[in-house]
Amino acid sequence: MPPDSVVSPLQLDPDLTVLAENDLATALSENELKELAEKKEKPATPLQDSLRRLRRDKRAMASVGVIGFLVLLAIFGPFIYQHIGGPYDSALNGTISPQVYHSYYHQELDRQDEGPSAQYWLGTDDLGRDLLARLMQGLLISISIAVLVEVVDITLGILIGVLAGFHGGWIDQVLARFTDIIFAFPGLLFIILVAGIFGAWADTHLSGIPIIGANGNARLLLVSLALAFVAWPLMARYVRGQTLQLKEQQFIEAARTAGTSDTRIILRHIVPNLFSIVVVAATLNMVNTIVAEAGISLLGLGVQTPGSSIGLMISQAQNLVSSHPWEILLPAGVLAIIVLCFSFFGDGLRDAFDPRSKD
Repeated sequence: MPPDSVVSPLQLDPDLTVLAENDLATALSENELKELAEKKEKPATPLQDSLRRLRRDKRAMASVGVIGFLVLLAIFGPFIYQHIGGPYDSALNGTISPQVYHSYYHQELDRQDEGPSAQYWLGTDDLGRDLLARLMQGLLISISIAVLVEVVDITLGILIGVLAGFHGGWIDQVLARFTDIIFAFPGLLFIILVAGIFGAWADTHLSGIPIIGANGNARLLLVSLALAFVAWPLMARYVRGQTLQLKEQQFIEAARTAGTSDTRIILRHIVPNLFSIVVVAATLNMVNTIVAEAGISLLGLGVQTPGSSIGLMISQAQNLVSSHPWEILLPAGVLAIIVLCFSFFGDGLRDAFDPRSKD
């Protein structure tokens, strides 16, 4: 054997080789077990359990898909549809105007009450306006109002409900009685009064304000605030009841014992645990908001022409049911789909976050 060669002890003793292989196998087994233990699924949180139950609800998930499609259609549809097909000669002034092609407000007086065609996919109304363009604009208005109302609704509901439920005493009495007074007032009557009395004033005196006063937005803002004013008391009641239960929990008592301030307890422990009830209530209330806005516009107190909303389209087509039924069936059908989808999704959320509600 060459003197400079190195011989491993494993080569001299075959038993050592077998022993080393067994030790290596044992080590690999321990490592594999450790990796499996690390990869072991952690216990699911209540939120994860709720989302898992929601994903299993086929009706709710289908409703989410339809709502998502309608939202995308409302946001991006008008811009895409407006640029399909190119410019055309306007019947009003005889000029080529690509900016008004497929516009919700542009009138083609020689194309009144037409059925679906290559140029007007869903036809035209009694003033020659594109029904699909007006329908998408109406969707955008309805969804925008619903979102704005729910933002105000959630903000006021959480603020007043948490303050009343957490502090109790005279604060609870004052806020609870104030909430009951607002809740007892006929909501639809209040909205009609506000829109009827102040709607024209808002269009006249707020028209010069950028964004707010443009294209009838002042009236829309007024109607949205009126809807939110009658919506928040119910949210505040839900939040107050949940807060009364949460503040008696042991983790709240532990936080108080540790010297945590009331503000920190509310922000860190109370408000995050209101997520489920607030989301469910807001989703279900969006149905009421959309229907109420459609009703106000149907009465002529909401969106004004040349603007567009689902309620306004129904109002303008109600005398054409026998001669041109599609003009009223389109907005009415879309309104029915929105109401059903939000209702199904809200029911799915409620069942997911509170399985006992099924019983």
